[in-house]
Amino acid sequence: METNLRWVALTAVAPVAWGTNYYVTHEFLPADRPLFGAAVRALPSGLVLLALCRQRPHGAWWWRSAVLGLLNVSVFFVLVYAASQLLPTSVASTVMAVSPLAMMLIAWALVSERPGISHLAGAAIGLGGVCLMLLTGVGGVSVPGVLASAAAMLVSAFGHILAKRWSTSADVLASTAWQLTAGGLFLLPVAAVAEGPPPALDTPALLAFGYVALVATALAFTAWFTGLRHLPAGTVGLVGLLNPVTGVLLGTVVAGEKLTAQQLCGLALVLAGVVLGRPTRASRHDSGRPSAVNRDLPCQERSGEGGGRRLRS
Repeated sequence: METNLRWVALTAVAPVAWGTNYYVTHEFLPADRPLFGAAVRALPSGLVLLALCRQRPHGAWWWRSAVLGLLNVSVFFVLVYAASQLLPTSVASTVMAVSPLAMMLIAWALVSERPGISHLAGAAIGLGGVCLMLLTGVGGVSVPGVLASAAAMLVSAFGHILAKRWSTSADVLASTAWQLTAGGLFLLPVAAVAEGPPPALDTPALLAFGYVALVATALAFTAWFTGLRHLPAGTVGLVGLLNPVTGVLLGTVVAGEKLTAQQLCGLALVLAGVVLGRPTRASRHDSGRPSAVNRDLPCQERSGEGGGRRLRS
């Protein structure tokens, strides 16, 4: 039980960091350069992780890195950047909180992880809390911003479960580095063509990009994919509800956004959903067995921490 709680605590680093990312992006980064912002967030973080792991893709991971980089990085980062600029911090982060239910359903289809009753109940309670936080009567909410945030949620839910399905044949740090690097390389030429030369950045913007790349991306994605390796997707998805909690609290404390009694009730429900979906003895037993996908893999790809053959650069 204690070991699994440590995995939950490690995984929680990701949604907390992502919750702060909305505020940092909204306040300090250029509003009219979503492609540039996404590229600068992805590529440096991927290169830092590559320097740490010193591994290059092998076998099927060349095309898998491209697919996951496109979903989890290129498309996702651009959508999140746009949502962060168009919406208040609290609204942008809470729309993403629908992801636990999406992750559970996709995990059921792709990795044969049937959601448990506690996970479904936690998702329902958490979503109820999200609705309370969103339906605050705040006027002027951008419809394109909400659509961008919802699209980011769906793309990331599918991409994260796809990464979980493929993760047995590569080290977590390496596969995260490959995804971020591939996504950044996809974005760089598109940003140059669509947005022109890079904008002039002042010191706060440079520091903000450093935080976004190293903390909200390199550290956060490594923690998140580690959690997906060791915990059921339903538990990881519910831990992701800490994203809106962080976004709302940060928006209130730092950005001066109003926190109502209705939002406080919503936050309490979100936290209750996270606690309800924590790993139990039954879920730990289930997550310890290979899924239908993993049972079909060769034994050498299921054994060891990283598994599979690795080529070092």
